[in-house]
Amino acid sequence: MIIRIVKLSFHEQQTLSFKKIFEENKRTILAQKGCERLELLQDLNDKNIFFTYSWWDCEENLNAYRESDWFRKLWNKTKLLFKEKPVAWSTKKISDVE
Repeated sequence: MIIRIVKLSFHEQQTLSFKKIFEENKRTILAQKGCERLELLQDLNDKNIFFTYSWWDCEENLNAYRESDWFRKLWNKTKLLFKEKPVAWSTKKISDVE
């Protein structure tokens, strides 16, 4: 299982645009082969910083999604709103405590 974490920083006037883009596309992202879960989080102190968490069954499916024409179009639209360059991590769970 791969957990992809992406930090996104937006210009203040663009946060609503980003939220709209995410809402319009979240079901399509979740429907991608291998995507098992998707979350959007917002920083408590800086309302212009968001994090996406997506769970993928394997790195191959994550990469196929990231290399797809659909993703490129979505990313090209989204990156126009950025204040800073996004930062991304591909991680794996080491421990789960409940």
